[in-house]
Amino acid sequence: MASRKGTGRGASVLLTAALVTGVLTGCEPLTDAASAASCEGTGSRVDELKSYGVLDARPRGTIAPKGFEKLDAGCWEDSGEAWLYADRTYVFPGDKADVTRYYRTAAEREGWQPSRATQKSSKEDRATNLCFTRGKEDDATILDVYFLTDAILEAEESKPGPEFDSGVGYRVSLSSTADGSANSCSD
Repeated sequence: MASRKGTGRGASVLLTAALVTGVLTGCEPLTDAASAASCEGTGSRVDELKSYGVLDARPRGTIAPKGFEKLDAGCWEDSGEAWLYADRTYVFPGDKADVTRYYRTAAEREGWQPSRATQKSSKEDRATNLCFTRGKEDDATILDVYFLTDAILEAEESKPGPEFDSGVGYRVSLSSTADGSANSCSD
């Protein structure tokens, strides 16, 4: 049975996502460390993230594993920065390349712009984590699609259920800075 911690879950999910996707997809924030932001009054922006269709899009046969059925969204504050996020976790019974192809197409159809690393992987048609942006350069929303590992789930204090043994676990994650500072995929 998958269990996720209440208040620590959002923080660990976002921290894990930021660290993992920064390394694996080349996405990183372009914020000034001195700027302070707060989660106060961000409810409507979180609702906006939750409304993106790509969060509910998934290849046929994909399931939301036990303990991960609901959309996880909110605001997380750390070290003077506040991040908005909306995440869905899925398991697909096929291979990673199928997931990569599906989300590359779905994201581009919805107007997301791929990072250079995502564009390069498209030409090579290989399984990879993906990073896209949407919106103005100085206030972009980031879309990350990345594959889950035991290390990621352990960092979140999550216990994967048996569904993770039946296929490829991955997360569709949207994020944005709460103060509207720059945010982009780096390559």
